[in-house]
Amino acid sequence: MTTNKQQIELQKEMGPNWFASVMGTGIIANAAVGLPFIGKDLVGFSTVVWLIAFAMLIFMTIVKTYQTITKPHIIKRQFNDPVMSQFFGAPPMAFLTVAGGTLLLGPHLFGYPLALNIAWPLFWIGTISGIITAIIIPYRLFTHNEVHDDAAFGGWLMPVVPPMVSATIGSMFLSHMPHTTGQQTLLYGMYACFGMSLMASIIIITLIWSRLAHAGTSGSARVPTLWIVLGPLGQSITAVGGLGTAALFTVNEPIASAMNVMAILYGVPIWGFAMLWFCVAALLTLRAIRRKMPFALTWWAFTFPVGTCVTGTTQLALHTGLPVFQWASIILFACLILAWITATLGTFKGLKHGKIFNNPTAVVHIKSKKGNN
Repeated sequence: MTTNKQQIELQKEMGPNWFASVMGTGIIANAAVGLPFIGKDLVGFSTVVWLIAFAMLIFMTIVKTYQTITKPHIIKRQFNDPVMSQFFGAPPMAFLTVAGGTLLLGPHLFGYPLALNIAWPLFWIGTISGIITAIIIPYRLFTHNEVHDDAAFGGWLMPVVPPMVSATIGSMFLSHMPHTTGQQTLLYGMYACFGMSLMASIIIITLIWSRLAHAGTSGSARVPTLWIVLGPLGQSITAVGGLGTAALFTVNEPIASAMNVMAILYGVPIWGFAMLWFCVAALLTLRAIRRKMPFALTWWAFTFPVGTCVTGTTQLALHTGLPVFQWASIILFACLILAWITATLGTFKGLKHGKIFNNPTAVVHIKSKKGNN
C-alpha cells in the first residue's frame, strides 16, 4: 500500500519537458518564413512568433535555473527518473530552435552583425549541451534506470535528436563564415552530428515499432510521444538539404555536388516513411482520444516533429522544384498550426486548474496493452 501511495504522490514543479513548448512555438517561425509561395508574406508573423519563443526560452531558463539552485533535489529526482530524464533533450533543442529563428528573422529587426552575435552563443549552448545529453542520458538508461519490456516510447528519442537539430541550424551559419578550414570543419562536424543522431534514432524507432507490435499502446497521455518519431525523420531531411546546399560553396567538386544530391537521394525515401508514420500516429492518437486520453505536456509532441516535416518538405521542394512538395509543405504547415493551437489551449487550461504543474515523485509504470486501450 505504501508503494502505491508513493506512486500517485504529486509535486508542483517545472520539468525539462516544459521546454518542448519553446521548440513547438519556435519551429512555427522557422517553418513559416521558408514556405513556398507564401513564406515572404509571413515574415511579420514569423518574427512575432520567434520573439514569443525567445521570451519563453528566457523565462523557462531563469525559472529552471532558480529551481535547480534552490531545490536541487528536484532536478536530481528528474535526472534519475527513466521517463522524465529523457526530456533533458528538450532544453538544447529549444536553444537551437531559437538560434535558427534569430538567424532567419533577427536581421529584420537589428541587422546581421547583432543577429549573428546573438545566434552563435545560442547555437553553441544547444549543440554542446545536446551532445552531452545524447551521451549521458542513454548511458544512464543503459546502466541505471530500471525499465520494463514495454517501456520504449517516443521520449527515448528526445536526448539523441539534438545533434540532428544542430546539423540543421549549423548549416545556416556556414554562409556567414569565411571560406576557410574552419568553415569546412563545421560542415563536416554537422554531418557527424547528423550521423550521431540518425543511427541512434533508427535503433530507437525500431524498438518503438517492436513495442507497439508486441504490447500495443497504453492509451494514456504517453500516446502523443509517438509523434516524436517524426522529429528525427523530418529534421534529418531538413539537415541533409541545408548541408547539401551549403556544401556547394564550402567544399570542392565532386564532393559538393555529391552532398547536394544526397538531399534528394536520402530525403525523398525518408519523407515517404515519415508520411507513413504520420498516418499511423494519427490513427493511434485518434483511437486514444476516443478513449478519453487526458491532456498532458506530452501533447506538445504534436508540434515540433510536425514542424520538422514542414521544413524537410520545404527542402525537398527547393531541391526538386516539384509542386507536390511545395503544396505538401503548406498542408503540413496547416497541420502544425492546428497542433500548436491544440497544445496551447490544453496548456492554458492546465495552467488555469494548476494540474499541469503536478509531477509524480516516484516512477509510475505505464502498461501497454492491446484490445480495449
